[in-house]
Amino acid sequence: MVTDSIKKAYSFYKEEFDAAKLYFYLAKSESDSANKSKFLELHDIEAEHVKFWYIFLKNRGYEPKSSTGNLKLTLSKFLRKLLGAGLYTSILEMGESTSIEAYAEFLSSGDLTTEEKEGLNKIIEDELDHESFFENQKSVMPVNNVRDFILGMNDGLVELLGAVTGLSAVYPSNPLFVGINGLVVGLAGAMSMAIGTFISVRSQRQVNEGIRRKMELLFGVSKDRAKQELLDKLTESGMPEDVGKEVTDRIGENQESMIELLIEENDENEIRSAAFTGLAYIVGVAFPVLPYFLLPSSISALILSAVLAGIALAAVATIVSISAGNANIKGKIIEMVVSGLGAAGVSYIFGLIVQGYFGVSV
Repeated sequence: MVTDSIKKAYSFYKEEFDAAKLYFYLAKSESDSANKSKFLELHDIEAEHVKFWYIFLKNRGYEPKSSTGNLKLTLSKFLRKLLGAGLYTSILEMGESTSIEAYAEFLSSGDLTTEEKEGLNKIIEDELDHESFFENQKSVMPVNNVRDFILGMNDGLVELLGAVTGLSAVYPSNPLFVGINGLVVGLAGAMSMAIGTFISVRSQRQVNEGIRRKMELLFGVSKDRAKQELLDKLTESGMPEDVGKEVTDRIGENQESMIELLIEENDENEIRSAAFTGLAYIVGVAFPVLPYFLLPSSISALILSAVLAGIALAAVATIVSISAGNANIKGKIIEMVVSGLGAAGVSYIFGLIVQGYFGVSV
């Protein structure tokens, strides 16, 4: 009987085998010589991990076959070309985080010899080094803007799916009317989202600038007052007063360090964030609205709209799961698709009630 421990070990073996192949591919496609060398080094390290899990399984009477990993490698290559180096590196880093958690859990619960525990500890250290490397590579696309894009697209999807679904119930024989109204609502929503993001990011920046000016003034007038201000903020955040006092005493002569502790880190550009959010909202709008310009009836357009929106929601859920380091991608997909389509269903019922009560027909 194959135990749960063997199943997990075999899964780790396949993941490390596929990772080794992926790093070799990335090394070949990398133009920067330093990064190329690092990816080759990562390939060699992953090959050692493959060897560890191979021996682990063989010692227990299981000899794993070489993993082909063709589909996974093909998908990884596609994502690398589609997303670019910066965002794809972020995904690799999140994958390393998930692996570390799984290995740590296996280390505490698995049936390992002392030598195997030492070997697995070494693998965990390697994966932590990989994560640090990928963290340093994330420069092409700011993660905050990726977040803005994903959230904006999700809002556009869900809100417009609900809108066109309700309108389809009211105007079942006029898809063009539904599509035009959905497009108008979508463009207005995109402007609203973009402006809201702009104001939010700028307001946070202004708050930080206000805190900086206040602390610079206090530091110039009275260092003791500045220290007390910092101590009050630290204790308000939940830090024990004695610890806060020790921190304040240690950095009390360094104005910049005191300010950095008080300011919420925010390196976002409000114009770029607004552009990402607004554009993403429009992209989200396209999935549920486009079918109404192509099909002869609102009901047939609604079916295609729901299918396209479901696919897009599944893609968004996958990216959200990866971004959060969440291994339960399937659960997140089900959650977002069911909630999105469920909201559309409620909108359709409401549209039927409106159509029946007012007798609207176009």
